[in-house]
Amino acid sequence: MQKGYDLLNIFKFMSPELIFGPEALGQVGESLLRLGVTRVFVVSDIGVLNAGWIDRVLEHLEEAKLSYVVWTNLTPNPKDYEVAAGVNEYLANQCDAVLAVGGGSPIDTGKAIALVATNGGKINDYEGIDKVTRPLPPIVAVPTTAGTGAEVSQFSIIVDSSTKVKMTIISKSLIPDIAIIDPLILTTKDKMLTANTGMDALSHAVEAYVSLAATPLTDIHALSAIELIGKNLRNSVACNSNIEAKRHMAMASLKAGLAFSNAILGAVHAMAHPLGGDLDLPHGEANAILLPYVMEYNLPACLNRYSNIAVSLGANINGLSSRSAALKAIQEVRQLSTDIGIPEKLSNMGLKRDIIPYLSECAVKDACLITNPRKACVEDIANIYSKAF
Repeated sequence: MQKGYDLLNIFKFMSPELIFGPEALGQVGESLLRLGVTRVFVVSDIGVLNAGWIDRVLEHLEEAKLSYVVWTNLTPNPKDYEVAAGVNEYLANQCDAVLAVGGGSPIDTGKAIALVATNGGKINDYEGIDKVTRPLPPIVAVPTTAGTGAEVSQFSIIVDSSTKVKMTIISKSLIPDIAIIDPLILTTKDKMLTANTGMDALSHAVEAYVSLAATPLTDIHALSAIELIGKNLRNSVACNSNIEAKRHMAMASLKAGLAFSNAILGAVHAMAHPLGGDLDLPHGEANAILLPYVMEYNLPACLNRYSNIAVSLGANINGLSSRSAALKAIQEVRQLSTDIGIPEKLSNMGLKRDIIPYLSECAVKDACLITNPRKACVEDIANIYSKAF
């Protein structure tokens, strides 16, 4: 090998085919046909079903003369036994593709079903990084919330029901073949879901931007997402009919998803996962509460990057020291959370301090902690949790 090359400058960037815009949902049948499928396993949840979006999806599948099976037997923090039930239905109905329509729960579950249906075993066997060995069936993802980024990511987060801990499954094979993002779907989401998922997207973008695995390509998407969220999340929460705000938030979520799928995440998600696993709390809300406290912990390792985040969120840092400019980023995140009604403390979610040791032991084992910009041990994690209470 020729000397003088920095191997750290070699990086890759993965993405599905992207279809974005109002009425993009109409492309779902044609997209599946292009993938050569005949019988589609539609994974969603009751909320999306009741909002009428599955009926719209099925109309497009019928127009394309595709047969389908609809499966909605999952919960907001999907469990391993729910994945197993979905696999049984997928195989029993001889499906050859997965169409996941919903937020992170249906999309993550759809990915997990596709994985186990073709690789065998149970979803718990694939916890960790790159344990998938066989190709998955075609996957098309249609997000219904502007936040999770699951439609473009190489992640699937599933609860291990025996330990009640969220498993992080990471594999390039989990990236959907096609992601269809239709901002009009966001108009049926309630105020709190809009706020929680929007802050989820912000946590994705911030963690990707300061990740040890960040690259120039992920940086572009992360900073753009942060700017879009700073300018549009308040308006999106305030008014469901604000199509412009919905469009910008859909794009922000997409960009944040592309950033974190390739740069991975950090301590915010490592700490939020046990809250959603054992306690079944909303993932976006947990992320939103933890984000400023984790940012404070990571501050010494992120002064310049936090300064850039502050600017992207609209702060004026002219004349400030690097530390003061970085602190502006944390202040802006806190103000945004307050403005859209996010609780400030974990105690507001009904949690008690005596759970901190258990949560800390879980978080320190999470794969997302590997790329956190500042090393954190169990005691460090416990201290962050304590401040967040």
